[in-house]
Amino acid sequence: MNETTRKIIEVVAAVIFDEQGRIFATQRGYGEWKDWWEFPGGKTELGETLQDALKREIREELDAEIEVGHLLRTINYDYPSFHLTMHCFKCRLIEQDFTLLEHEAAKWLKPEELESVKWLPADEEIVNELKQ
Repeated sequence: MNETTRKIIEVVAAVIFDEQGRIFATQRGYGEWKDWWEFPGGKTELGETLQDALKREIREELDAEIEVGHLLRTINYDYPSFHLTMHCFKCRLIEQDFTLLEHEAAKWLKPEELESVKWLPADEEIVNELKQ
């Protein structure tokens, strides 16, 4: 597949921090990347801002409300079958309660613990920045 026909997927991701500086990670429970870890989020819908899409995705995935902060980084990553553009925002949970609706597990990780899980390749780029 050449670059002109390659599928492009644009997503938003919440890099959620708590008061102790820990970072929230979720484990995929389905698909080709099952059991790999990622920052929660998903695809934008037509007419949504990136921030609104992120708030909606977190409601759908975690049954939680977040405050969306600044854009940390936009990552472009070539997976074998598609190109991913991922907008990563610094976020915080408005209340600490959440329910995993799509993921099989979740963890709060200190920056030095981030490498204790197997991250999706695109997420590794932001993980490397967060470790420093």
